[in-house]
Amino acid sequence: MMINRYTKAAGTALSLVCVLQLSGVQMADASTTYRAGATRVRVAQKKTYWQRHPKVKAAAIGGGVGAAGGALVGGLTGHGVVRGAAIGAGTGAGVGLIRSSRTLKRHPIARDVATGTAAGLGVGWAGGRGGSRAFKGAAIGGAIGLGVGLFKNLR
Repeated sequence: MMINRYTKAAGTALSLVCVLQLSGVQMADASTTYRAGATRVRVAQKKTYWQRHPKVKAAAIGGGVGAAGGALVGGLTGHGVVRGAAIGAGTGAGVGLIRSSRTLKRHPIARDVATGTAAGLGVGWAGGRGGSRAFKGAAIGGAIGLGVGLFKNLR
């Protein structure tokens, strides 16, 4: 009996909120306060660190993903997991910044080429000892990035 009464009350409250939302009545949210005289005042919400610094967020996420990929490549090629993770973290941070750039968002094909070049450079560098393999990886990555960019953006 008690469960039914509470269930009915919750259902009634939920349906009331749905009806009010559908009828266009604005509900108070967390950033709304009311003062005397029924005046509604909006209180500014404090932004989080990641909202204030989107480039740092992009670099951090890219660095984490790149470190995992670089560790995998370094381990598979036998050149060292930690070395590969360090190279991958730097490469991933660069790719994260490329992908979040406002200028390159206006030029999507160039963004895909730059992303492919940076990723290819990182994979080649983590998988080899010298600069020759890294530059070959950058060239191959740039070509793949160009192909992907043209395929996605040319109609």
